[in-house]
Amino acid sequence: MPGPVLITPRRFGDHRGFFLETYSARDFAALGVADLFVQDNHSLSAQPGTIRGMHFQLPPHPQAKLVRVLRGAILDIAVDIRQGSPHFGRFVAAELSAANAQQLYVPVGFAHGFCTLEPDTEVAYKVTDLYAPECDRGIAWDDPDLALPWPFPPEAAQLSEKDRRAPRLRDLPPAFEYQGN
Repeated sequence: MPGPVLITPRRFGDHRGFFLETYSARDFAALGVADLFVQDNHSLSAQPGTIRGMHFQLPPHPQAKLVRVLRGAILDIAVDIRQGSPHFGRFVAAELSAANAQQLYVPVGFAHGFCTLEPDTEVAYKVTDLYAPECDRGIAWDDPDLALPWPFPPEAAQLSEKDRRAPRLRDLPPAFEYQGN
């Protein structure tokens, strides 16, 4: 699906450990990601099966995200919520972990969420606009129309009250228009 980009940074290792460059404006622009990131976020989820999502911010403060795992592992998911998109309601999913060092770029117009696969998982992500509570929205993590491939049964999901109450995609007013890319 056009939009999200799975990125694998080069890792340089020796007897001391490793070094990797997690972000370079030049290298990301070469991949088609020219966004300016303005805020970094970091979360810790103690229990496997913790779901955070599916979140997005409305205009005038939409956010693209660059997501990576510092410790543990997640199943990371992005859902196309752009009205008129040929991929509307479809998703991409990738397993991101500290071990594989992969990152997922989630552009504006996609809802984003993840499920932790290991205890004490830490996730860091960059965003392109500051948090704006008045623009903060979500869609149901268990929306049957989306059939997201969560790796745990619904009764095992660890959720916030906000995520537990999120509406289905079909019940949301249009938030983003497809711009042909």
